[in-house]
Amino acid sequence: MATIPITKRGAEKLKAELHELKTKQRPWVINAIAEARAQGDLSENAEYEAAKDRQGFIEGRIRELEGKLAAAQIIDPAQVDAGGKVVFGATVELEEEDSGDTVKYQIVGEDEADLKHGLINISSPIARALIGKEEGDTAEVQAPGGLKRYEIVAVNYV
Repeated sequence: MATIPITKRGAEKLKAELHELKTKQRPWVINAIAEARAQGDLSENAEYEAAKDRQGFIEGRIRELEGKLAAAQIIDPAQVDAGGKVVFGATVELEEEDSGDTVKYQIVGEDEADLKHGLINISSPIARALIGKEEGDTAEVQAPGGLKRYEIVAVNYV
């Protein structure tokens, strides 16, 4: 099985969701199914069907999270020593050459990506363009609006 890179923070988030599903959601849905069964005829019991559907979702998500955590290669960006190069987990400050706008992104795993919080997926076009580059280098990214050029202002491992 291939390993999946994930930051320490991302792994903790997945573990917390898994714990919530196993300790709160799963017992709740089992109780809801028992209550719906107690109402009698299951063939026309919408509450029973809804609870069974929810149970299927919860069990599927538990299996998915357990699989991801089993395959995870947890990387703590603070422990990375990449000599100033952009690598997984690095936080990169960029300046767009045309507009002069600056942005800051951290390169993270697929499950952690959240553009609103500056977390970009390792397999995104911009992350792929940045990997291996250093402070002062220029990265070209093919965006929907055309080619964009970014200068790497700073690379941090936090």
